[in-house]
Amino acid sequence: MRILVVEDDAGIAVGLRTNLQQRGYAVDVCGTLASAWAALRSEPFDLVLLDLGLPDGEGGRLLERVRQSPGAAGSLPDTLTPILILTARDQVADRISGLNLGADDYLVKPFDLDELEARMRALLRRAGGRAHPLLAHGDLVIDPAAHSVLRAGQPVELTPREFALLLLLLESRGRVLSRQQLEARLYSWDDGVGSNAVEVHVHHVRRKLGESLIQTVRGVGYFIPREDLP
Repeated sequence: MRILVVEDDAGIAVGLRTNLQQRGYAVDVCGTLASAWAALRSEPFDLVLLDLGLPDGEGGRLLERVRQSPGAAGSLPDTLTPILILTARDQVADRISGLNLGADDYLVKPFDLDELEARMRALLRRAGGRAHPLLAHGDLVIDPAAHSVLRAGQPVELTPREFALLLLLLESRGRVLSRQQLEARLYSWDDGVGSNAVEVHVHHVRRKLGESLIQTVRGVGYFIPREDLP
């Protein structure tokens, strides 16, 4: 999943990016409101981690702007993108204000990274319309918290990128995602993306989990069929 970190403190931003990348997320960082708004208008993100005190204004302005964006369905920025405020402001009034502006969660610095990821997973789960923390599909059981996959009760080792691809396709079951859409959700700006990177990951996931799991629509993209459809 792709995360946008909006944070002007270089030490915090680098620490967040490094830690989240190690946990399998694609992470981009912006240090100003202007650059963050430009990013949200041009790229799809699964979640935003937003600081409130930024050099060119209050983070709450970005939050309001995203939530009030008049864009049509499928356009950017996505008004439904989960936004988690990360700030040193610990007053109850600040929490209330942030949530009232449209934030989905509020976490005070300093914070525990495991708690942050647990909150991120909860927001991503709700954004995907899921209540249960595990995903099941046929004989597969996927645990996003543990980054683990079981097939018929047996563990299957996937690389972080393979796991992210599988999770993305499972959460979009029945919907075809193009190579460009998959690249946009799996890679950050700093990642080098080969011309056939997605195809290679799809091949590896098929080899480990079965050739029929991921279907190809030639010239369009890839999808995992919904189990309730023939």
